[in-house]
Amino acid sequence: MGKRILVVDDSKAMRYILTVNLESFGYRVVEAEDGLDGLSKARINKFDLILTDINMPNMNGYELIKCLRVEEKYQYIPILAISTESCVTAKKQGKEAGATGWIVKPFDPDKLESLIKRVL
Repeated sequence: MGKRILVVDDSKAMRYILTVNLESFGYRVVEAEDGLDGLSKARINKFDLILTDINMPNMNGYELIKCLRVEEKYQYIPILAISTESCVTAKKQGKEAGATGWIVKPFDPDKLESLIKRVL
């Protein structure tokens, strides 16, 4: 079976779209509905890649990325931010938090697949 990816997004529809795409690329997917849920699932399991939304309730994507980066097992794991925001400031904040890359919603499935292959 393929590599394991954690998808963190407060939108059920976006989680579904990402999961369907990622599974079609051969990855195993676990979904989380916000940063807190994502953090607890990341601590219990080991993922090869994490895709996180930025604007979420309870814990946003920036906070999640910072929390994951202090965990030894996630120091070097790729974390991609996926957001409707595309401004330089948001991307800079993501990079400062420790994001490996940035995907703007709506995304092109082929570009998503090639970016994931590149970071894995």
